[in-house]
Amino acid sequence: MTRRLVVTGTDTGIGKTVFSAALTDVLGACYWKPVQSGLQGETDSEAVQRLGRIPSARIVPEAYRLRTPASPHLAASIDGIHIEAEALVPPVTGAPLIIEGAGGLLVPLNAETVFADVFARWQIPVVLCARTELGTINHTLLSLEALRARSIPVFGVAFIGEGQADTESIIAKMGRVRSLGRLPKLDPLTPDLLRQAFRENFDIGLFLKEPA
Repeated sequence: MTRRLVVTGTDTGIGKTVFSAALTDVLGACYWKPVQSGLQGETDSEAVQRLGRIPSARIVPEAYRLRTPASPHLAASIDGIHIEAEALVPPVTGAPLIIEGAGGLLVPLNAETVFADVFARWQIPVVLCARTELGTINHTLLSLEALRARSIPVFGVAFIGEGQADTESIIAKMGRVRSLGRLPKLDPLTPDLLRQAFRENFDIGLFLKEPA
């Protein structure tokens, strides 16, 4: 089976789209954002395409495109639609597939379902993106508990931000999780610098191994 990974985060705005762009690039993968909230400005699919230099043919269209930049359940309500969680089915692709969630694991899609419930149905390994800033230990360990409570396979944690060796090691130890590496904040954030930073800070071989 072709490699498939879900990229989620401990919160919104932590850099998982930037990480997804780099990972999609290095794997020569397709990218899918099932639910996009907020259509003003650059969408996550557009950002991944730009930062990863991903051909448009490898960007899978979103299942739901919601105008309001809010939690999917609220954005959908404002748009007058209902997100059918059961309709979210990973596309079949001839290349590896990177799927990016919205916000954190317990972001509601509707009044009954959070994103983690969908991940549990998919049973695709999850990469959890986490900040290195103050507060991340609590947020990351709670997120790992939420994943394991639903028997979702955890591929590992990817840290984003300035290096915090103790924070990264205690999360790996207490969370019983593999630390995949750390992506530093890049200024300027360009496709070339992103590709270089990812290759310097992550073991690409871990992501290239085909699932059993």
